[in-house]
Amino acid sequence: MHTYPSSRRRATMLGIALVASSALLLTGCGRGDDTPAAGGDSTTVDDKPATGTLEVWTQGADGAELPQMFEKFKADNPDVDINMTQIPEAEFASKMTAAITAGTVPDLIYSFTETQSSLIATGGFDPVPDGLVNKDDFFEVIWDNSVYDDVAYGVPWYAYSDMVIYRTDLAEAAGAEAPKDWDGLRTFGEKLKESGIEYPLALYAAYDSYTARQLLTFAAQNGGSFISDDLSEWTINSPENVEALEYWSGLIKDGLASPDGPAFLDTVSWSTTGKNAAIIDGGPWFVGWFDDANGEGWADEHLSLSTMPVGPDGDAATTVGGGSWFVPTDSENKDAAWKFARFMSEPESQVEWFKIFKNMPAVKSAWEDPALADDRLLATVEAGLETGITLPKVSTWSQVGTVIGEQMEKVVRGGLSAQDALDAAQQQAESIGMGN
Repeated sequence: MHTYPSSRRRATMLGIALVASSALLLTGCGRGDDTPAAGGDSTTVDDKPATGTLEVWTQGADGAELPQMFEKFKADNPDVDINMTQIPEAEFASKMTAAITAGTVPDLIYSFTETQSSLIATGGFDPVPDGLVNKDDFFEVIWDNSVYDDVAYGVPWYAYSDMVIYRTDLAEAAGAEAPKDWDGLRTFGEKLKESGIEYPLALYAAYDSYTARQLLTFAAQNGGSFISDDLSEWTINSPENVEALEYWSGLIKDGLASPDGPAFLDTVSWSTTGKNAAIIDGGPWFVGWFDDANGEGWADEHLSLSTMPVGPDGDAATTVGGGSWFVPTDSENKDAAWKFARFMSEPESQVEWFKIFKNMPAVKSAWEDPALADDRLLATVEAGLETGITLPKVSTWSQVGTVIGEQMEKVVRGGLSAQDALDAAQQQAESIGMGN
């Protein structure tokens, strides 16, 4: 069973329009007098039922289904009223930053991994209260993504890791085995190329911060990183990173991948028609998208999954992502906000949300539930989470990532060397700074 079309990116694929600030009122209409007042930097959260009005801002396709979880929360918290406002994902970070500046924040938000750094850097969010949750219950890489200066600001909600998704039939016909390392990935592509596949490997060739994110995965597999461990300086042009870009760009230059795509939303059609045979560093939602496009069961019949290949020295690294709950410092109902975040992190809630939306749990014990434990997709995702890497945890990452992506395009299209490209990216990144 592979019905996983509902990653937040499915909102783009299916054309779901989320209207900014269109409020969904579950009960009540505004804050009541019983709403707790805003507290300080530290909040003590007890086990009593939540009360008052809880204002929640959502983004992406997730928000459309959240009312089902609100109702479950209200079953044990009947005196809480929940108002939900959906905001387009592309506008969420800027609107939230503006709200922090204006002091007009909601009580609770969730943020995806890509924007957590910039939001936390505003200083507009409270730390996770002591004792609210146990950090050891979560996948470490997802918990750590919202930790800054040893302080946790987010309660993880869901998690995913990327993988290699390839056409079983085309690989078998070409005599190509699932790639285990860099050499194996190149051999995999070469055999598929020889069998007649135009561009065997689908790389993310948009030349933006997401392309840089893919390079970061290969760099980490080669022992590299874009930033120092203490987040004080950029290390974009390190020898390990240059080697990773040479490898990545070589796949394109040798015709094993196209410099022109597929674009994100063309990935399914390219692989379905056999223009590509494998999605490299692909998210788990693609599996469901193939069934959406070709009929239920197509993915089981035609697709195989494997973890990302390891680097030359056996280093494993996988791109991971997900979402976490955050409470603004100026929230007027922190008590209810943190209680809902805690509720969403309970294993039962994590499994329920998987059943509703097919997002993978961030809580490790939830994966033992029969609804998840026997699924081949989830086993691959779980393995990837154990070797997951996070994006640089500085507020300027999106800007710097875009610079790196632009330089990567110059390598594959303009003949710039990997060294010169990353030297240029390093210089621009140093000018941009960390932003924190």
